[in-house]
Amino acid sequence: MKEVVLKMLKQGSPEFVSGEEICRSLNVTRTAVWKNIKALKEDGYKIEARPRAGYLFKSAPDIPYPGEIREGLVTRVFGRKVYYYDSAPSTNVLARELAQKGAPEGALVITEEQTGGKGRLGRGWHSPRGMGLWFSLIFRPPAAPAQAVQLTILAAVALTEAIRKETGLPVGIKWPNDLLFDGKKICGILTEMSAEMERVNYLVIGAGINVGQSARDFAEEVRDTATSLFLALNRPVSRVKLLQSILESTEKWYDRWLAEGFTPVLGRWKELSVTLRRPVRIHSFNETWDGWAEDLDEEGALIVQMPDRSRRKVVSGEVSLRLDLT
Repeated sequence: MKEVVLKMLKQGSPEFVSGEEICRSLNVTRTAVWKNIKALKEDGYKIEARPRAGYLFKSAPDIPYPGEIREGLVTRVFGRKVYYYDSAPSTNVLARELAQKGAPEGALVITEEQTGGKGRLGRGWHSPRGMGLWFSLIFRPPAAPAQAVQLTILAAVALTEAIRKETGLPVGIKWPNDLLFDGKKICGILTEMSAEMERVNYLVIGAGINVGQSARDFAEEVRDTATSLFLALNRPVSRVKLLQSILESTEKWYDRWLAEGFTPVLGRWKELSVTLRRPVRIHSFNETWDGWAEDLDEEGALIVQMPDRSRRKVVSGEVSLRLDLT
């Protein structure tokens, strides 16, 4: 009932909505209305109460509640089903569990904070309360397991375009799945898959976007390598609006991938890349070596030219962007 009360107040704004009108419309008592108004205020909504006038909706918090996400969202599938958590160990873990139970394609799992967030290679991902977007999306593509990497690349394209649209920042993609601004990490993407020999059962693509952190909110060991949208712009960014743009961008690119294949996604990734056509250092599990990032192939592998002019295909590992040519 809380969401229905909120909808009535929003529709009535900027006028007061009488408690009697809410009672009559919902067939509830004044006490029930008051309890729901109190709960909305506790959720962060600004609502003015005035005797003999009723209740006036003033503003919504910048918290990705399901109702706020869906309001004004122009997607058919992505974000239409939302699983919101005040706190969670990991949205990817929850999304995998929900996918196994039949959660639909496009379902969004989002939390205000992650207590056990993780990145690539099992590393931790700091996800402080209210300062970022920590979420996962469920995909059920008609694809073979070998095509899964294409959707990671697609997600990087979709997120980069959405961030650029909402902020104007020239965010770029570092292979394989980091988004950078001014050489510093602003977003990480992690893909996990359930598949059989010939088909994907589901994919979970998780993302962590640093939105509101100041420099002191980052651990000392990552302050030189991480940044946030707030630090880049010196102003707040609406998390709800950014998330809506991400959902709409993801659906646009996913529909295009289904209709046209990987070629347009790959082409756009190359345009947004900050890895290609520059010197790089590759860190694999057992070696580190230097080369020139030349291209990305149809399988999502990075093609690196070695100092002896031979070419090497990189399918896993970490890439550092070098500032020198030696």
